[in-house]
Amino acid sequence: MLASVSSLGLMGIEGYQVTVEAYAADGMPMFEVVGLPDAAVKESRERVRAAMASCGLSFPVARLTGNLAPADVRKEGPAYDLPIAMAILCAGGTVDAGRLGGLAVVGELSLSGDVMPVRGALSMAIAARACGLKALLLPADNAREAACVEGLRVLGVHNLREVLAFLRGEAEIEPQVCTPYAAMLRDRVTRHDFADVRGQKSAKRALEIAAAGGHNALMIGPPGSGKTMMARCLPGILPDMTLEEALEVTRIHSAAGALPPDSGLLLERPFRAPHHTASAVALVGGGSKARPGEISLAHHGVLFLDELPEYNRQALEAMRQPLEDGFVSVVRVNAQARYPARAMLVAAMNPCPCGNYGSRTQTCRCKPGEIARYLGRISGPLLDRIDMQLEVAAVPVREITSGAPEEPSSVIRERVQAARERQRVRYAGEGVNCNAELSARQVSRYCALDAGCQALIERACEKYHLSMRAVSRTLKVARTIADLAGEAQIGRAHVLEALSYRNLEGGYFK
Repeated sequence: MLASVSSLGLMGIEGYQVTVEAYAADGMPMFEVVGLPDAAVKESRERVRAAMASCGLSFPVARLTGNLAPADVRKEGPAYDLPIAMAILCAGGTVDAGRLGGLAVVGELSLSGDVMPVRGALSMAIAARACGLKALLLPADNAREAACVEGLRVLGVHNLREVLAFLRGEAEIEPQVCTPYAAMLRDRVTRHDFADVRGQKSAKRALEIAAAGGHNALMIGPPGSGKTMMARCLPGILPDMTLEEALEVTRIHSAAGALPPDSGLLLERPFRAPHHTASAVALVGGGSKARPGEISLAHHGVLFLDELPEYNRQALEAMRQPLEDGFVSVVRVNAQARYPARAMLVAAMNPCPCGNYGSRTQTCRCKPGEIARYLGRISGPLLDRIDMQLEVAAVPVREITSGAPEEPSSVIRERVQAARERQRVRYAGEGVNCNAELSARQVSRYCALDAGCQALIERACEKYHLSMRAVSRTLKVARTIADLAGEAQIGRAHVLEALSYRNLEGGYFK
């Protein structure tokens, strides 16, 4: 007897439909799975057999063949356990396949019959809706995530017994109810606040500009000056993600297996801080299964690289193209995928190996050659792609002990949100969301300068030897400063402030 069950697979962050077929025939008892399965899919034979036995079901004594179509696409992971088990039960006549119409099934089975969570449930739900399916049956731990897709009934199950009762018509499964996105945003809690950062007004101003325009930033300063703390506060001043952005971010984290169990949409913009021993594959993505890297997991958020010179040079250079293009194309022998990577790069470093070069209070112990080698680990092309470079000085003791209140993140966020709203209106229909994403043609159109500002830029190019990319990024920063000030045109003060965030190239990086 032949039976088929609709299921879903995952390729990168995109879901696609898979038809799971089971054919029971007379002959020597055996169970074979075909359709280009990987090792995890092949092992489903034993998981399904044990899960059915744990639920009191007898495994069919027949020559069983399971097929995963389309057969020319490699199937990965244990998400096909549950649909394979259901197809076998239907083929053996244990249950009626009539209740499977318009229903897609995914889920991993434990040996006890429990249904375990899978990666990429949100992408699968989107694919199910696109394929015209009406309902999705999946692990209960993935139900909140998948329920974010409108127009699809999401049925969460805990074990195989619940599935059997549903197929036999003995019990119904309550569809997962999705909380409206606006209501979820009201319950969001910010973990780090700029009110806890003492002093550093100039650095806070620079990070506010970076947040308002989506600009990359590099902070250089001695240890303990607050660089890491300020970077961790950045997501709290970034504007709320739109529903589309939240869906995209959640899809990436779900596909990477980085989404906590029983969680819905990610509400706060991601903040990723990989250790400096991370490899190029860990940062950019790849591996044998072409998984997303840290720069993609930070999409629409912040990628923070602390102790920047300590990172592997090859790993840093691998990020140059994603920073410019906003996406990563990972191609491997067995897999290929394209991941979005539109993240703010925020990096921090000491000015020298001991951290005290240029300090007014501490003596530097490093030799000139050591300082040059340390700073030389940051290549010119990578530095050229960082819009803002700021020096962070040590905070005086009087500011640390002062009881004067600091400006909270909520106030800064209002200004950032207003600047982003001006950009949204200005770039409607242009395909960009913020100033940092402007193309060369868009920079010429939206960052036009008067004669005085043009002459100022020309003098800066001669003095600091700025490249064309550096000039373009300076103009984008000036546009953001004007947006924060509510100005329609870029003025001299805006250009001067933007240029002040490039002077480290002539100071530290000579």
